[in-house]
Amino acid sequence: RYEPTWGSLDARPLPAWFDEAKFGVFIHWGVFSVPSFGSEWFWWYWQKEKREPYVKFMEANYPPGFSYEDFGPLFTAEFFDPNQWADILKASGAKYVVLTSKHHEGFTLWGSEYSWNWNAVDVGPKRDLVAELATSVRNRTDLHFGLYHSLFEWFNPLFLEDATNVFKTRKFPTSKSLPELYEIVTKYQPEIIWSDGDGNAPDTYWNSTGFLAWLYNDSPVRDTVVTNDRWGAGSICTHGGFYTCSDRYNPRHLLPHKWENCMTIDRRSWGYRRNAQLDDYLTIEDLVKQLVETVSCGGNLLMNIGPTHDGRIAVVFEERLRQMGAWLKVNGEAIYGTKPWRAQNDTVTPQVWYTFSPEGGKVNAIFLNWPVSGTLELGEPQAKLGETQVKLIGYKELLKWVALGEKGMAIALPQLPPKQLPCQWGWTLQLTDVN
Repeated sequence: RYEPTWGSLDARPLPAWFDEAKFGVFIHWGVFSVPSFGSEWFWWYWQKEKREPYVKFMEANYPPGFSYEDFGPLFTAEFFDPNQWADILKASGAKYVVLTSKHHEGFTLWGSEYSWNWNAVDVGPKRDLVAELATSVRNRTDLHFGLYHSLFEWFNPLFLEDATNVFKTRKFPTSKSLPELYEIVTKYQPEIIWSDGDGNAPDTYWNSTGFLAWLYNDSPVRDTVVTNDRWGAGSICTHGGFYTCSDRYNPRHLLPHKWENCMTIDRRSWGYRRNAQLDDYLTIEDLVKQLVETVSCGGNLLMNIGPTHDGRIAVVFEERLRQMGAWLKVNGEAIYGTKPWRAQNDTVTPQVWYTFSPEGGKVNAIFLNWPVSGTLELGEPQAKLGETQVKLIGYKELLKWVALGEKGMAIALPQLPPKQLPCQWGWTLQLTDVN
């Protein structure tokens, strides 16, 4: 049994499925999807920081006295089809999904008994959105279902009172945040609890270690659940399950602890933005690059989309997800279930990243640019004459190669018309019998 101490909790081995999965989809959806302007931090930027674009946006488009709470009934989800979402998620090649069950605005996407009249069952859709997506994902896909949950809430009076008391009082976590966490775990049995938003309060205020000890010892998901590292001020990149360290974290070198790069297709926001421009969205080339860099350095990629207030996954997001799935359909064996190799990227040719497939002992060299010369030079692998074989994933014939000195090899790529390339946006060479 795990003790409610970081020493004990941090010693828990991460369930193996998470490292093998490599790729997940993050979904930021909530009342902030109604104004869908600027960022999911709309309420804070408008009311607390009074940022000019947000104030002007409200003055131009909403009547005087319109409050953020008035957006609640407008969060309607009339086009939300959980089966369709599940099918898109499956097509993306992702192995897990993390839905925002509650963001810093405090609105819960399930009918929480601790969020009276500020939840999706009482207000807006009048539907349990968490339950619907969980059911569809479990019935139609093999994805692991996870939930994001914000510990703090910007404007909750109980939290503000505790903050004024420098967190010597604990009204908010005991009556709101912790009961919600126990509620979503028992009700929906998520295999990921993605915690966020510590409100600058220490983990002792949140009783994070107490909750995690229950989660790992007695909860219905104790054997499979994974958690992140956002459990109170100072815990990030130090305590918990896998490390996130910061948003859009991509160290580009090997880390000793399992980590995750959570990032967004829309560079500027996690929530949906009606005012987004095409340039704001990462291209599929950008996304494949992120995935390959992240996985080669031992991380998982958690790629975020923001649905609309009426429950649609915008076509630009759907296209990126399906493109990623098409790429993974060909190159998945160089991603899923792999381990980092002794070198993460190549020393001679830039934009070549390595992974290692323990089954069959294959070294995967994923290259993001097809060389004009038709020859790819690799500085890292030590090939063995007569033994090393080189295969381009998705192409039948073995490739010819020559050794370059002590270490390194030059590989002749097949001359193929674009239509006959196994895939776009990046290709994988599989090397067997290299030192």
